[in-house]
Amino acid sequence: MDTNKKNSGLTWVATVGFALISLIILFPIIGLLISSFRPSSDLMRDGITFSIDFSQLNMDNYMYIFQQAASYWSWYGNSLIISALTIVLSLFFSSMVGYALAVYDFKGRNLFFVLVLLILMIPFEILMLPLYQMMVGAQLVDSYFAVVLPLIVAPVAVFFFRQYATGLPTALMDAARIDGSTEYGIYFKIMLPLMGPSLAAMAILQGLASWNNFLWPLLVLRSNDMFTLPIGLATLLTPYGNNYDILIAGSVLTIIPIVILFIFFQRYFVAGLTSGGVKG
Repeated sequence: MDTNKKNSGLTWVATVGFALISLIILFPIIGLLISSFRPSSDLMRDGITFSIDFSQLNMDNYMYIFQQAASYWSWYGNSLIISALTIVLSLFFSSMVGYALAVYDFKGRNLFFVLVLLILMIPFEILMLPLYQMMVGAQLVDSYFAVVLPLIVAPVAVFFFRQYATGLPTALMDAARIDGSTEYGIYFKIMLPLMGPSLAAMAILQGLASWNNFLWPLLVLRSNDMFTLPIGLATLLTPYGNNYDILIAGSVLTIIPIVILFIFFQRYFVAGLTSGGVKG
């Protein structure tokens, strides 16, 4: 009985502790949400604050975005398209590479895996110049593919899928081969469904990285119509005027797709990260 009371007390303490941590983490988002309803003059005078004057709160910033800010929705659509392409293509190609490195014994496998680890340790800023030259040579600058192509086989995703795939039951592969299935059939019909948790976890991570990506799209996108949200919102801050009210309201709306993505995949997220981190 004492043990049960002790466990119950620890559970209560842990719950309260995590609730407090969650509130601390949410403070900046709450401040951003409140400020998105404040007029521009208040923001310029007081900045982002938790002091709420309900008489000053209004929907003008959001009404402006929905009714007059056509460029904002163009940026929003570009970010959605680029993030969707990045998630789908990255999961497809990176999972195949990681799976092959995990389950097939071929000459040079360890060398390829070492190269993946080496590339993983190289900062992306060092790779940007040669990648940019490749995009210019392929005449892909100022297009979706210029943003997506360098990211579809991400070293971190390859490493993650390789670690996860080492725990897949190879007996299923042998049984499928006996039944006459091809290697592609084994992968797409048997192994890929078993990698579901890892796919969900990496979909969240890759989606978040792509949605917030600023430096690489800034380098390869040139026209206003092709800008993504991070670049577009940054253009609202200029030496001639700072539209903080529209910037903050627009930033609040950018949170929605990531929240939806996490809610959709969250039940697989922890399982995928845990399995991918301990196997191998």
